Amino acid sequence: MGKLECRGLTKVYEDHRKALENVSFSIETNGIFALIGRNGAGKTTLIRILATELQPTSGSASINGLDLLTQEDKLREKIAIVPQEARTIRWMTAKQTVFSYLLWRGFSYNDAKRLADESLAKLGLEQYANVMTRRLSGGTQRKVLLATVTAASEADVIFLDEPTTGLDPISRRELWEILRQLGRDRFIFLTTHYLEEAEQLADKIGILKDGKLVSFGALSELRKTVRYQYSIKLPPKTQVPQLKDGEVTTDKSGITQIMTNEEEAFRLAKVFAEHAVKFSIAPVTLDDIFFYLVGQKARDE
Repeated sequence: MGKLECRGLTKVYEDHRKALENVSFSIETNGIFALIGRNGAGKTTLIRILATELQPTSGSASINGLDLLTQEDKLREKIAIVPQEARTIRWMTAKQTVFSYLLWRGFSYNDAKRLADESLAKLGLEQYANVMTRRLSGGTQRKVLLATVTAASEADVIFLDEPTTGLDPISRRELWEILRQLGRDRFIFLTTHYLEEAEQLADKIGILKDGKLVSFGALSELRKTVRYQYSIKLPPKTQVPQLKDGEVTTDKSGITQIMTNEEEAFRLAKVFAEHAVKFSIAPVTLDDIFFYLVGQKARDE
């Protein structure tokens, strides 16, 4: 089984802005990996480097034994990407979109035609094959892009930069099911703002903060990065009582999170209830872990 390995990847742009700083990790190229972080954390920069669209300032990486910097031509034959800004061509039908992409990737006319039909069918898009993409909903257009770059290209590794951004909840969940199916025999590397998306789809998760990888692993492993099992959240301007055991984080909007153990969590809950203080309490979730490590929600409201 192959691996994706990053070794000290750093990217500094011409304006001296450091987008990535010494990012290192190794992951087997099967299933789904989700990279989460706030706007500007470096997610798109990292995915563009791994998809050979952007050169790192320093560091190295390899995918299934192919070096990112010295074997990029061979690597491009094995990978595909749907960038965040990707859009369908408005004057082409869904089938034409997939078919033309396959010709560009070097497939023969007959193979491209066959794979275009198969990929549209696999994603449930047969009825839209001859419809101009400008007449399709946003969710269906994203599915056409997935059919184009993933199911049709037969790439082993698929990079998706925020694939469900802007979709309604129903379309997003439909796309999740497609990604689950693709993840059974491909490696899906996706970035997302939606913590629920990462929690629902990913076998492993990475958290970026200001260009640094602050946590990496399965959700069960991420839970070990925080000392406590329970999270209490308080609205802005709520006074926090003295803690016997725990840690307090407050985001820019003033929402306070208390991470603590079970005994202390229920003691505090009793105190808040007696004083009619609004609060929420729950076992630690990915949202809590993100809040704890980054000190902010994934996307500012």
